Amino acid sequence: MKSREPGSVTLPGTLSSSLRGEMIAFRRDLHMHPELGNQEFRTTAALKARLEAAGLAPRVLPGGTGLICDIGTWDGRRPMLAVRADLDALPIPDAKTVAYRSTVPNRAHACGHDVHTTTVLGAGLVLAEMEREGRLPRPVRLLFQPAEEVLPGGAADAVAAGVLDGVGRIIAVHCDPKVDAGKIGLRVGPITSACDRLEVTLDGPGGHTARPHLTTDLVTAAARIATDVPAVLARRVDARSGLSLTWGRIEAGHAPNVIPQHAELSGTVRCLDLPAWRDAPDLVHAAVDEVAALHRAKSTVNYVRGVPPVVNDAAVVELLRDAMTARRGADAIEDTEQSLGGEDFSWYLEHVPGAMARLGVRTPGDPRVRDLHAGDFDVDERSIETAVELFTAAALIDAGGDEG
Repeated sequence: MKSREPGSVTLPGTLSSSLRGEMIAFRRDLHMHPELGNQEFRTTAALKARLEAAGLAPRVLPGGTGLICDIGTWDGRRPMLAVRADLDALPIPDAKTVAYRSTVPNRAHACGHDVHTTTVLGAGLVLAEMEREGRLPRPVRLLFQPAEEVLPGGAADAVAAGVLDGVGRIIAVHCDPKVDAGKIGLRVGPITSACDRLEVTLDGPGGHTARPHLTTDLVTAAARIATDVPAVLARRVDARSGLSLTWGRIEAGHAPNVIPQHAELSGTVRCLDLPAWRDAPDLVHAAVDEVAALHRAKSTVNYVRGVPPVVNDAAVVELLRDAMTARRGADAIEDTEQSLGGEDFSWYLEHVPGAMARLGVRTPGDPRVRDLHAGDFDVDERSIETAVELFTAAALIDAGGDEG
């Protein structure tokens, strides 16, 4: 597939000024009413109503949240392109002072899923208008997925519900606060890491802090597990795999002079490649048990599988590159790095080739980085138009609709 220079071909499928304003308002409404994973009933209803108003026939997923919607009728032969968004918010307070601040206590769209949802809706409305005019060469599936933030991710349930039936390739974007609005970041191969959750409990007889030699000092055992297990793993895994264990919670005891009978640690395990991810549970179990045994603590490990890395397909990355080049030129594309963040988009890629692009959401010239999963996260809303036009261009190029 040859890369297209801007102006070498004029692709339809851009946002009208009225639809642009509507999509910004839709995003702000979602931002004000964030919903956690598998609870996105209001979001699902809003999407369903808007798609039906456009003459489409969305289908809600079996769990009652999330939906799919085909633009055009699939003939059962050439597979469709799917465009995916995630719907859920995070259980953190919104720290911004803006008119569209979250109205729900301790809930915020701090990962940009409101933006992802809006861009796929906007692309669907543009493509639906083209389909009515006979200008959409091949059907496209919109996929609005719940519970991305809930391990192992709502994508696995969506796949089980048949959302990929008839799909040949799948694309998506994820907000990137380090990239300017109007640009995207692309990468062939792994673009995110695997992410699992680890919970460790330690038990012992307890006792008096005056006589730790007569019991199991669980506080010391927990501290050693927190420091030594990551060190052990670093010597049992190829450093190039990027396996990282980071603790987020340690809890033990209630009194300064009592050695507790119970301690807990929890954290995440992340790695950059699939082989290390597959070996990680056994390696972590062994390392925890060995360190706990040195301190005579009884250990129990609950290793919760999360998501594998998102591994972008080279041909689908080229499709996104061609789409962005046709819209805004090669200068609107940056090379992007592999992150240690997890993304359940990876579950779709276990079944069909696909790619995720980084969507620039930083206001050009703004030195601040409003990081993901932070209470003050926000976006330059011009990024919505960028993603909509990326998706529509990709759909047309994938269908061969830009030829001749």
